[in-house]
Amino acid sequence: MGKIRKVTSLESPERPRKGIYILPNLFTTAGLFAAFYAIIQSTVGSFENAAIAILIAAILDSLDGRVARMTNTVSDFGKQYDSLVDLVAFGLTPALVLFEWTLKDAGKIGWLTAFFFVAATALRLARFNTQDSSSSRYFQGLPCPAAAVLVATAIWALGSYQFTGTAVTSACLAMMAALSLAMVSSLPYRSFKDLDLKHRVPFMALLVLVFVFVLVSFDPPWVLFLTSIAYVLWGPVIWISAKWSDRNVFSDAPVSGEVPVAKKADQNQTD
Repeated sequence: MGKIRKVTSLESPERPRKGIYILPNLFTTAGLFAAFYAIIQSTVGSFENAAIAILIAAILDSLDGRVARMTNTVSDFGKQYDSLVDLVAFGLTPALVLFEWTLKDAGKIGWLTAFFFVAATALRLARFNTQDSSSSRYFQGLPCPAAAVLVATAIWALGSYQFTGTAVTSACLAMMAALSLAMVSSLPYRSFKDLDLKHRVPFMALLVLVFVFVLVSFDPPWVLFLTSIAYVLWGPVIWISAKWSDRNVFSDAPVSGEVPVAKKADQNQTD
């Protein structure tokens, strides 16, 4: 009889891999740095710099996931790390910056509204992490980066024209409360996961992109502020349209070029 060879732990196929992927987590860390820089700038009164730093954090957040998918470096560590950074960058940071800018003038209601925004961001991220949104073109609830961008552009736009006073404080309180409710709501918001950056596009698409850059260059804070408002209001518009047509936007077909998680597992087993 042949000898039975003992399988060592080094030969076990279940041995977890050590180490992390550098490239996508580098973008995530850069976003965290931008958020921390925004907090520091708000404490010294440089609110325009703080607002721009939040916008940079949002751009980096949109890149890290795409970089991970394009380079096939998606990992559970990256997902958890990204969620923690999102809570800081798009929950705590905009709330603190807006509080320093104007909400502190409202007293107790000011910091309670800011806390409500942070709590809503945490709840939004927890719900997102427990749902499979890979098969829908829409997010359930306002994405927290979009809410943070609206706060940042509001500070940048209103601050650039020296808008201050009780009216601005009251408007910001209402804005923070509305954004908090939108994040934990069931309103549908386009995820733009079907945006394909790897294939050819029509010539007109490039022309439209150039027009957007020209439009933004006229008055960056106000153009970005109005664009952010349009995106936030687009959720209720889609919701009303879906109710009118009796359609469930969250059950749409999978995003072009992506395969649902369950089907990916089946394919891996049959390959």
